[in-house]
Amino acid sequence: MGTRGFTLIEMVVTVAVVAVLAAIAVPVAQVTSQRAREGELRLALRQIREGIDTYKRYSDEGRIARSADGNGYPPTLQALAEGVPDARLPGSVRIHVLRRLPRDPFHPDPAADPAATWGLRSYASPADAPAPGADVFDVYSRAPGVGLNGLPYREW
Repeated sequence: MGTRGFTLIEMVVTVAVVAVLAAIAVPVAQVTSQRAREGELRLALRQIREGIDTYKRYSDEGRIARSADGNGYPPTLQALAEGVPDARLPGSVRIHVLRRLPRDPFHPDPAADPAATWGLRSYASPADAPAPGADVFDVYSRAPGVGLNGLPYREW
């Protein structure tokens, strides 16, 4: 009379198949997660850079006052979201270039101020050695990793 149940070989084969499927699924999930964070980084960089360009354009048009030796770029990243007085409409009218300043999705501290998560480049610093200065000409990620496209995050 035969007994009902699974043999040892059937159990081993089932465990092996599940292990192979798990070994395939984990890297795919990691790549998907990294791709999502890279998409957030790409979007945040685009928003901030468009905000910097808009601030510069408003400065060139005379909507934002600048000093005689100024170049028209924002003095800080916070100025993009906090707003600056409209030079054409005196009073309490402020120009807000961004609704909020996005944070670097690869920054390790989620409680950090969004402006502190970015590396800053001033207009006076060279492109190959970005350094902060009297204005914000560009931003970059300070994340140490390399993206799925093979470029370091600092060069995006």
